[in-house]
Amino acid sequence: MLKRPTDKTNLPSRHVTEGPARAPHRSYFYAMGLGDEEIHQPFVGVATCWNEAAPCNIALSRQAQAVKLGVKQGGGTPREFTTITVTDGIAMGHEGMRSSLASRDAIADTVELTMRGHCYDALVGLAGCDKSLPGMMMAMVRLNTPSVFIYGGSILPGRAPAGAPVPEQYRDRDLTVQDMFEAVGNHQAGTLSDEALDVLERVACPSAGACGGQFTANTMACVSEAIGLALPNSSGAPAPYESRDQYSVASGEAVMRLIEKNVRARDVVTRKSLENAARVVACTGGSTNAGLHLPAIAHEAGIDFDLMDVCAIFRDTPYFVDLKPGGQFVAKDLYEAGGVPVVMKELRKAGLIHEDCITATGKTIGETLDETRGEADGRVIHPAANPITPTGGVVGLQGNLAPDGAIVKVAGMKAEDQRFTGPARVFESEEDAFEAVRARRYEEGEVLVIRNEGPAGGPGMREMLATTAALSGQGMGKKVALITDGRFSGATRGFCVGHVGPEAAHAGPIGLLRDGDVITIDAVAGELSVALSAEELEARKAAWTGAKPTIYSSGALWKYAKLVGSARKGAATHPGAVGESHVYMDL
Repeated sequence: MLKRPTDKTNLPSRHVTEGPARAPHRSYFYAMGLGDEEIHQPFVGVATCWNEAAPCNIALSRQAQAVKLGVKQGGGTPREFTTITVTDGIAMGHEGMRSSLASRDAIADTVELTMRGHCYDALVGLAGCDKSLPGMMMAMVRLNTPSVFIYGGSILPGRAPAGAPVPEQYRDRDLTVQDMFEAVGNHQAGTLSDEALDVLERVACPSAGACGGQFTANTMACVSEAIGLALPNSSGAPAPYESRDQYSVASGEAVMRLIEKNVRARDVVTRKSLENAARVVACTGGSTNAGLHLPAIAHEAGIDFDLMDVCAIFRDTPYFVDLKPGGQFVAKDLYEAGGVPVVMKELRKAGLIHEDCITATGKTIGETLDETRGEADGRVIHPAANPITPTGGVVGLQGNLAPDGAIVKVAGMKAEDQRFTGPARVFESEEDAFEAVRARRYEEGEVLVIRNEGPAGGPGMREMLATTAALSGQGMGKKVALITDGRFSGATRGFCVGHVGPEAAHAGPIGLLRDGDVITIDAVAGELSVALSAEELEARKAAWTGAKPTIYSSGALWKYAKLVGSARKGAATHPGAVGESHVYMDL
């Protein structure tokens, strides 16, 4: 049995368990089968995003039971609760995607409210799909409780059966949901039959778990380890592996040690640990959405760390982990090659890791890496000294078209493919753009502009995977470029610029573009510009008639649009730690 605090004088749960005045509260605990010892132990919230929406979340409930076992073994009393999640793979390509980014903040809010309302002393959070990972980590940092994060695990790769009537490009290789989105483009182009599409959709996603490439879920899972909130290598094992239970048990035990030592989330999440996390995103060719979520996590800690700070780290970090969508391998392959600890060992060899950051283990990153036995295999994880490309897989852009910045994923792209100049083809929404792509109403060499899709203007900052995947499926991924004030999926490939700020709804330059305006995207120089004078842009802004109306004039998305800030700062919906007048743990 681990040594643990028995005096609740400084723990939030004292407000519901200690003293004569709390007899009514204790009666509720007795009603649920708790005994005296359990009532007077530290209470640990075990929060999951379990639901039946998609495979990403379906295994979380089982893993939560293992976490609870670990908490009990460590001398604590676990209290399981669930929160929402919106799964991007289901929400993609229609109005439902507007709920995705808003769900991140709803997750943080509901975890906060549950923890506050029931006075839990610590938090173990389990999450599976894209926005649930940063949402859970945001709650941890906001509450500043002793906290451990655990990822539900990735999906296993799919494979077309031998002899299946599918084109050569889909045979004898791992398949992910990215292939399905691109298959839609092939089908629309007439190069994939109905029969082949039917076969692929049945085999692409063969198990529980989140999308298998280095898309947003696996990117943020790597972040959870690199930032120190998750135990080393806990993000790696695929969701169906029973071995995930050992990480869950260990996470429950670990949070009890953090309570004993009073190590809180903001002791772990610091400017240095955020920089470590950005390094890992860059070297793995991770999702551009990290440029949105890392600033949001920083905001909860009162740390000024915005999109351009993230991109500055991306620019001077080598890209050396060969993962889809820019590379060849999936999350299962990274796990088998040694996972995030081996990746961070390579970053340390390059002098790119802050080793003194404390982690959920109670040890520093440096101490953890000293204990890591694996080495780069040269296949999935290349040596940092011999990278795939010398700079990170994600690049920040600025210019007169993006004064607040923008972001583009270039992992796997040759340098000569990282510059593009062409006339604008402007669309007022994703639906308009997707319909034009589906009908081939665009020209090679154009820059497709999708606007009114920012955090406030959408509302919800939708991802454009359906459109970009259709372009790739039509063989046009390198022949056109695309810019948006919305977002791109971690599975997006092609020359696609997102997070363009200020957004159109805030009178940003993207909202002033017209068909034919000549746009330059230069990922090598870090430029996103339009060939218009400052005077012309000012004249267009003066004539601007205001944000495009949306159909969301009430409800959650109306509230979100009213509160949400700029993408550069992480699309935050409240003042963050800078504005707080108390810390939950100290009430």
